[in-house]
Amino acid sequence: MEDLMIKKYEAKITEIGEEVEIFAEEQMMVIFNNTVPEELRSFAVIHERADLHEHVEAGDVLEINGERYAILFVGSKVNETLQDIGHCTISFTGDVAADLPGTMCVENKPLPELALGAEIRILKA
Repeated sequence: MEDLMIKKYEAKITEIGEEVEIFAEEQMMVIFNNTVPEELRSFAVIHERADLHEHVEAGDVLEINGERYAILFVGSKVNETLQDIGHCTISFTGDVAADLPGTMCVENKPLPELALGAEIRILKA
């Protein structure tokens, strides 16, 4: 059953860089849409282009491949870079890192399983 959450952002994963694991060990994930520069592809989770329908805010929900995470903090640049190039860094540590303008911090849970075709969504309750 589809729950009644408003989708602010939704995109399918199209490529998983071979160095994504390095960031995963630090409980981090870097996402970009498919306009990502070649030199950044290796450590990025790449997804199709998508529109950001509403600004992301603390209290929203990040969903990757069906796993949901409460969004605790949204850096000052996250909405701009998500809209322009589908980019932000996601921290899964549960820490609120206010000094990182390009970072979205979510609750401390294991990182999601990544798979081609899996959805990245940002939802508002």
